[in-house]
Amino acid sequence: MITDLGVVGEDPAAPASPPEPRPRRSGLRRRILIGAVVVWAVAITAVVLFRGGGDDPQAVPPAPAPSPSASDAPLGVADVYQTLLPSVVRIEASGEGRANDESAIGTGVIVNADGTILTARHVVAGADAITVRYADGGSSAAAIASEDPKQDIATLRPQKLPETVVPAALGGGVQVGDDVVAIGNPLGLTASTTDGVVSGLDRAAKGEAGAMTGLIQFDAAVNPGSSGGPLINDQAQVVGIVVSLANPTDAGTFIGIGFAVPIGAALGGGDGNGDGRGPPL
Repeated sequence: MITDLGVVGEDPAAPASPPEPRPRRSGLRRRILIGAVVVWAVAITAVVLFRGGGDDPQAVPPAPAPSPSASDAPLGVADVYQTLLPSVVRIEASGEGRANDESAIGTGVIVNADGTILTARHVVAGADAITVRYADGGSSAAAIASEDPKQDIATLRPQKLPETVVPAALGGGVQVGDDVVAIGNPLGLTASTTDGVVSGLDRAAKGEAGAMTGLIQFDAAVNPGSSGGPLINDQAQVVGIVVSLANPTDAGTFIGIGFAVPIGAALGGGDGNGDGRGPPL
């Protein structure tokens, strides 16, 4: 007997199976787009970080490395001279009260805001008339305010002050070998400057009122007319007042040894030290 051959187990009466659904292309495209955006964002972030933030105004620049302060650095001779020059005065003293009726030229330094001038006593001792000439070209009559014959120091009080009063800063003690500058009017040559070093301390020298002790010895050139001028350290501070020089002959000129009263002793302190401020004169 011949029968129809059909699919084994297939029920000819069962309905046909529905077709399988196709994958949705829209979801795939969305995932691809999101991935591309992520990759792009990462790339841009890397570039910005590599370039240090680009032009972002809120980007914090690296802090600069601190540099050493220049306030404690030693000054050159030219800087010391320019700093002290407004405080230095030329002194002209004359009168019958002076020995041999002679006139004298010396130097002084303004040490207080009221115009008080510190100088060597022998420059003005016995003078009937004292004139001080300021660095700005002005001048004034002056009178002796105080005297210390033992230290050969005097202070002057001018009748008229310069347009701008510039008191010198006063320094402390010095050591052998320290650089120093002298400003004065040697042999009448106004506002001359020289430099050298401290050659010795606690020296003695002969003064008009006897032996002076505790002096600073230095080798910056000074000559007659330099007396009363400031001896200055490399911080532009006055550390002494020039009072004499050593010369084994009667020439009275510089041969390499000058002496100054330490600023503390010149102010009556006796210890040779100042504090960088004007004295209470």
